[in-house]
Amino acid sequence: MHIAPHDNQNKPIVDTDNTLVPLNYFNIVKLKKGEAFEYQVPGYETCIVPATGTVDVEIEGMRFTSLGNRGVDVWDGEPEGVYAPVGARVTIICTSASTETFIAGGRYDKVLEPFDVRAAEIDLVQYGSDETKTHRKIKHILGSKYHDKVGRLLVSELFTVGQGGWSGFPSHKHDTDRLPLETRHDETYNFRFRPKYGSGLQMLQREDNKPGDAYHIMDGSTICLDAGYHPCAVLPGYEMYYFTILAGLSQRPLVQYFQPTHAAQLETIPGIKDMIAKFK
Repeated sequence: MHIAPHDNQNKPIVDTDNTLVPLNYFNIVKLKKGEAFEYQVPGYETCIVPATGTVDVEIEGMRFTSLGNRGVDVWDGEPEGVYAPVGARVTIICTSASTETFIAGGRYDKVLEPFDVRAAEIDLVQYGSDETKTHRKIKHILGSKYHDKVGRLLVSELFTVGQGGWSGFPSHKHDTDRLPLETRHDETYNFRFRPKYGSGLQMLQREDNKPGDAYHIMDGSTICLDAGYHPCAVLPGYEMYYFTILAGLSQRPLVQYFQPTHAAQLETIPGIKDMIAKFK
């Protein structure tokens, strides 16, 4: 499903118990200097990631200061995040001129400890190539290195490298728990483009070798992925970014099932197997 860009007025874009992606939660919070936003999400662990600007984050008496270092857009610096336990009372305070802050959530039933992830601790993976039109960079905020500190939530930022090309290819899905072949992970994206008037395409193919759906994505588009194979592409001449929220039904490690028709492409894309290993 495509949710068109809009002013959500600090209200969840993907709320709890969403009919398509019930394991996900997503909000975008915009604040001016000195303004604060408070939230609690019962039944969901969350991660606070400033897209731009700097914030202080208070979680049940703990304070994480000066989170976020980016200026004009998501390309202007490295990501940082704070993990908030299930149902915790969280306050975000803007300390820069303004901020746009993402709140990513995943359904979980145990209360863990809050912690922060700074720029130097981001887990970076770069794979693909210009020749295969699959060159991209992934910055894991809550990735494999935090497996013992997080319940079911995975949070990353994905960038195309260069201008134009494909992402999420070879086509894959993760909509059914059937280990060791696949896990059920609901997924939500929020896209950005540079320049902002750029755009792209999100494909969603429910069955191998049968026609699927396609969505025209623009700067600020949100995509909810409940089932099916889902590659995406950006127009030539533009760069694409997407904020990625994954939450597992029964486990945190993601097991992707690659579309049989295109699975042989796994052997043609440099570094892709390392990328797969990092989504755990």
